[in-house]
Amino acid sequence: MGYSIGTVAEKVGLTAHTVRFYDKEGLLPFVERTPSGQRRFKESDLEWFAVIHCLKNTGMSIKDIKKFIDWCMEGDATLEKRLDMFLHQRELVMAQMAELQMHMDKINCKISYYETAVAAGTEAIHKCLPCE
Repeated sequence: MGYSIGTVAEKVGLTAHTVRFYDKEGLLPFVERTPSGQRRFKESDLEWFAVIHCLKNTGMSIKDIKKFIDWCMEGDATLEKRLDMFLHQRELVMAQMAELQMHMDKINCKISYYETAVAAGTEAIHKCLPCE
């Protein structure tokens, strides 16, 4: 039988509109359709949404996600391309993480600054701003 679009949307935490958008953009070529054209999702299709979600949330464009899915549909001849894509994406994510760590360091410095000022009842305790 398979899952309807509404059931899949609920299971993967998306709206039905987003699932339809992904399909329209060519990200779901593996999804079967009933004779009347309704999408019918299999349990194995749900993992694709996890991959799409991961790639999208790490900054990959829909165009590149589609390219990855197309390569998957092509089979083993594209294994190297897919590996290269993930190696590149890992580098991008590592750079994002480094930038986030710099922001976290600044936030932690400010927390320390204000904890000290609150404990003293004044910012005057800080002769210079150590986090500026």
